[in-house]
Parts: sequence; C-alpha cells; structure tokens
Amino acid sequence: MSSTLFRTKKVEQSIRDTEEPEHALKKSLSALDLTVFGVGVIIGTGIFVLTGTVAKNNAGPAVALAFVVAGVVCALAALCYAEFASTVPVAGSAYTFSYASLGELPAWIIGWDLVLEFALGTAVVAVGWSGYVASLLADAGWHLPAELGGRDGAQGFGFDILAAGLVLVLTGILVLGMKLSARITSIVVAIKVAVVLIVIIAGAFFITGSNYDPFIPESQPVPAGGDLRAPLIQLMVGWAPSNFGVMGIFTAASVVFFAFIGFDVVATAAEETRNPQRDMPRGILGSLVVCTVLYVAVSIVVTGMQNYKDLSVTAPLAEAFKAVGHPWYAGLISFGAAVGLTTVCMILLLGQTRVFFAMSRDGLLPRFFSHVHPRFKTPHRPTILLGVIIAIVAGFTPLSELAELVNIGTLFAFVVVAIGVVILRRTRPDLPRAFHTPWVPVLPIVSVCASLWLMLNLPAETWIRFGGWMLLGVVVYFLYSRTHSRLARGESEAGDDSSPRPPAV
Repeated sequence: MSSTLFRTKKVEQSIRDTEEPEHALKKSLSALDLTVFGVGVIIGTGIFVLTGTVAKNNAGPAVALAFVVAGVVCALAALCYAEFASTVPVAGSAYTFSYASLGELPAWIIGWDLVLEFALGTAVVAVGWSGYVASLLADAGWHLPAELGGRDGAQGFGFDILAAGLVLVLTGILVLGMKLSARITSIVVAIKVAVVLIVIIAGAFFITGSNYDPFIPESQPVPAGGDLRAPLIQLMVGWAPSNFGVMGIFTAASVVFFAFIGFDVVATAAEETRNPQRDMPRGILGSLVVCTVLYVAVSIVVTGMQNYKDLSVTAPLAEAFKAVGHPWYAGLISFGAAVGLTTVCMILLLGQTRVFFAMSRDGLLPRFFSHVHPRFKTPHRPTILLGVIIAIVAGFTPLSELAELVNIGTLFAFVVVAIGVVILRRTRPDLPRAFHTPWVPVLPIVSVCASLWLMLNLPAETWIRFGGWMLLGVVVYFLYSRTHSRLARGESEAGDDSSPRPPAV
C-alpha cells in the first residue's frame, strides 16, 4: 500500500492535463496581474490594525524590524514557490507541487488543508468587510435591520446580508473570467495602495522623534502559561517568549507574519498565466517586496506619530491621527480597509477554487468539478458550489467563531514546498527550470526551520484543530480519493511519459 500512497504524478503528465480542452483554463494573466493579485490579498486589515497592536504589546518602535524578519521568512518560502510555479505551471499551488515531489497522500493532505484555510479565510474577510461597510453606512445615516446585520449580538434570527452578498458577487465575477477579475482587482488595489500611501505621506508630517526613544524597549519576560492557548513550544519544553528587547522582535515577527499570508495564493494562478516560467517568479517575489516596504513604512509612521505605549490595539492608525488633531483620516482609513478587504476576499476565493479544481481533475475529488465553462474557460462548477457554501457560512456564523483562522496550514504548506524543491532537484534534475531557488538545499532547509519555529509558537489548541481536520482528510482519502485517483485508475499510463493520456472519468 505504501507504494500507492506515495505515487507521484510526473510533471509532464500534469502539464498535459492542462491541455485537455474541457479541463483547460484560459491563459490571460501577466506578471503585473500576478503582482497585483499578491498585493491585493496580502494587504488587508493587518496594515491598519496589526502594526499598532504588535508595537504596543510586543516590540515598540522595533516592530518595523519585526516586519523585516517576517518578510525574510516569507521570502525564503517565496523563492521555493517561485521555482515550483515556473517549473510546474499548473493550478493548485502547494497541492500540485507536492503531487510532483512527495506523493499522492501528502498532496491530498496539503490540498485538503488549503481548501479549509481559504474557505475560512474568505468567510472571515467577508464578515470583517461587512463590519466596515455597516459602520460607513451608519455614519451616512443608513442602518441595516438588526436581523440582516449578522449573528454577533443578534437576538433570534440573524443573517449577515452584506457578507453573504459580497461573496456571491465575487463568485459571479470569478465565473465570468480571470481577466475581468484581474481588471477589477487592479482598480481596487490601486485605490487601496493610494490610501496607504496617503496615510504614510500625511503621517510623516506628524512624526515626533522622541517617540522612537527607545527604539528597542527593555525586554519584559512573558509569564508562563499551561492551558491550550499557550504556545506549543511552551507546553513542550517550558520555554516562554519575551516581549520587547531583541527577542521581542522575533516574538512580534511570529505575530506579524500572518499579515503576509496570501502571496502563496499567486501560485494557484500559474496555469492561467501567459508566460508562467517568467512571470510567476516576478509576481510572487514582486508582491512580497511591495508589501514588505509598505508594512515597514506604516509601522515607522504610526510609532513616530504616537508613543507605542499609547497606541490603540483596535484602530491604531485612526487613533494616531485623532491624537494629532486630524480625525478626518480615520474615515479615510476605514474606507481603505473596506476596499482592501474586497480584493482579499476575491483572491482567497480564487485560490480555493483553483486548488479544488486541480484536485478534482486528478480524481481525488469528483471529476464533475474539473470541467471548465465552454465560454469563459473558468472552473465554474467548484466556484459556484464553494461560493454559495462560503456565503452561507459567512452569513450565519458569528465573527467570534470564525476569527481563529487555521494559519498553521499556510506554514505547513511552506514546509512541504521547501522539502519538495529539494526532492525534485534530486529526482528530476533534467526538468527545465526557468527560475532556480538559490543555495539548495541550504535555503530550503532554513525555510523549513523558520516555518517550524513559527508553527511551534502557535497555540496548542490550533495544533489540535489542525490535527482533527487532517485526520478527517485522511479518512476521506482512504474512503474515496485513493481508489478514484487518475493514477489509481490509469497508473501505467500516468507513469509512462510516452503513453497516451489516461481517459477522463
């Protein structure tokens, strides 16, 4: 059985599958489109909220260095993603990369993980967007009925009509085509980045140099905890992180890391890129660089405008502008956050549907979902199914129950991709690689260690939820996916590059 669990799908076979007319996605994206997608999904409420929160609680003005550390960790993973995405330009991101290097069961596990992560992420973002829009409407004198304002605090029936409506509208846009999605994303990202730049430039005029003294506050140890909300490494070896000081920068980095989550979604669009060998590395690395620069600039501005001890943990930028006598910017920041969340929601939904589509094309999920629309050349069936499900989840589920997103899944994907680069270099050195991850295997090993370190700093209860979902995924794999896999039904054809493609089932 072990030979079937770790059977790999040849890269050539994955690429040939993308050429089947009824399963082929339309190639319409450029490097600029990919960069815009990356910036669109990475920059969300984190840039408006997380910067001040971490500065006050973990690092002080040195939060700027924490963003640099987190950016470096993501860059290590991004270099591995760039090689894979340019070598295996197929939808599915870490799932497809794992299938080519580690085998079917590891690929299924990471695909199963990504589907949940993107689904919960989309729902969380949609509910957060609803809150911003409802607040802006209330400022304008328009109030939604209590029954349609969401489940949080609702008495009796409650449905978040704004969150559900957003998901359904974005679902329709994704069905109509990737180029339309890219154009809308470009417009929205331009507005969002403009708001961020206005905040940076305007805030720079209100910086007080004394607020940076000390730049790295004196270290403060964190009391050890013993419940499931404590970091796993603390429960394992008794080590507890510290706030402030040099080690506080690394503690802060483990928190602000999650503001970078999303650049890996760019890799899910590899199959829809006109020149993936050239443009995928540019899109992945370009979006990461742009966002790191913006995060560092915002953190420098907000800690310079107001002493880190006085920063708000809910709306630090807005409160900082109020503190210097310019409350008008608070409304602009809320508008920028609302606009920004629109693209985050769209691109997370895009990533999920592409992973689902790739898994169904391989037979690990029903092949019914692997057919593309005859006119729009988009995976309309999984897009509609997942869009409706997520709209219902976002409409009926309180934000408090959605907020703890399983971020561990992204770090797990980073680990898998880094290991996969090393394995594929050894097993298939003959593959043409438009982009080479430098210093293999040293850089991938460092990437794995950095990701595992951040994973160990996550709460133990997050590991328990992750383990439960993975266990359910293994059950589904053995009950359905292992026997319905295209490799299982036509393993001799899939394992021989000279043989014809296995028939669609």
